[in-house]
Amino acid sequence: MTVITNRYRDDYRIRASDPGDAPKLSALAIRSKAYWGYADEFMQQCRNELTWSADHISARQFDFQSCFSGEELVGFYALNYIDEQLAELEALFVEPVHIGSGIGRRMIEHAKIRATSKRVTKILIQGDPHAEEFYLATGAMRCGSRQSSSVPGRRLPLFSIRLDQPSPTAVENGNRK
Repeated sequence: MTVITNRYRDDYRIRASDPGDAPKLSALAIRSKAYWGYADEFMQQCRNELTWSADHISARQFDFQSCFSGEELVGFYALNYIDEQLAELEALFVEPVHIGSGIGRRMIEHAKIRATSKRVTKILIQGDPHAEEFYLATGAMRCGSRQSSSVPGRRLPLFSIRLDQPSPTAVENGNRK
């Protein structure tokens, strides 16, 4: 089990998600998405995309990781391994009361470590427009957009994180990863 501690609090830990927690992860994803003030109709359109099953969590192509503060589930992410060098960040959600606490950044760093350990060189992210600043701050680069699979006519920003070279943020700060 890989444990990464948040720099703001000592009690955050990240561990592999349990397939039995699928309903909890799905409910957390819906609460987290709703945090941005989306209308109920929009949220209903997104419900299938935000719902995961025990089979999803158990599938070899996915790597679901849950973040806890004590015993409380406060966030989760999922990597989808597309091929030997590419993974897509399938999900990254934080319990609304914890948004802005650093959990999202910890989970991105954890995902980078997990992907790098599998020799992945690039993580692709289809993000919510409200999360664009967050992803850019974690070293992702905007690389286009993609049609939403839930809402016809809606385009979502695409980002990528290169794992085989220093992030632009690290280079700007004079650091080399």
